[in-house]
Amino acid sequence: MLAIYKKEMRSYFINPIGYVYMGIFLVFSALLACYTTLISESYSTSQYFTYMIFAFIILIPLLTMRLFAEERKLRTEQLLLTAPVTITGMVMGKYLAALTMYVGTVLISCVNFIPIYVIAAAERAGEKSSVAHIGPVTAQLVGSVVAIILLGAAFIAIGTFISSLTENQLSAAVVTIGVLCAMVLLNMVNNITDSDGQQIISSYAIRGVINWISVLSRYYNFSYGIFDFAALLYYCSISFVFLFLTVRVYEKRRWG
Repeated sequence: MLAIYKKEMRSYFINPIGYVYMGIFLVFSALLACYTTLISESYSTSQYFTYMIFAFIILIPLLTMRLFAEERKLRTEQLLLTAPVTITGMVMGKYLAALTMYVGTVLISCVNFIPIYVIAAAERAGEKSSVAHIGPVTAQLVGSVVAIILLGAAFIAIGTFISSLTENQLSAAVVTIGVLCAMVLLNMVNNITDSDGQQIISSYAIRGVINWISVLSRYYNFSYGIFDFAALLYYCSISFVFLFLTVRVYEKRRWG
């Protein structure tokens, strides 16, 4: 598994895809942080993280589209299948490489919050020192970072599975974008109302099922600085299920 992991990490920087991903991610996150906090004169980071979740719909497929699709296109898939590594190790090596890129970029982007802490410290030392709390709520900030890492881990697992089904990287990216978009927007279905202000979905049971499936509904507790063990289990379960399906796909190919 370690050899596969190292190979994938090198490939992100040998090919331009790693630089493109990191460049787009860091530039977009910096501009978004500037717009939602400094320009808006706000310490709230809720808008920033909400917009970043929607950005992941496009960014994460850049990481996952090539994981297995490229192997099939270059006809190197058989080398992987006959290598002295288990299918699970192969899948986990590729998944962990993409996850490392994602988590590393998320952590680097946290420097965007340094200016608002500096401004808050200056305001507390100045004429607004009598105010009880000035600045971002650190618990909410940390909770949101943890939440988007968990959410991204689940999205990467989904993209890994989809990449294993095709040899066309573009197809893998488009399908992944469609699936992630549906998962993110599903939560909004519960909030759609008609002209009279009544919810379109009147059944409480259906709304409950949609809310349970939705990835965004699990995110909100973290955004309030509350560690939600059920949400942690939910995101880990999604990752496990799609990685298991990827393993099954390659076990079928190895012995099929």
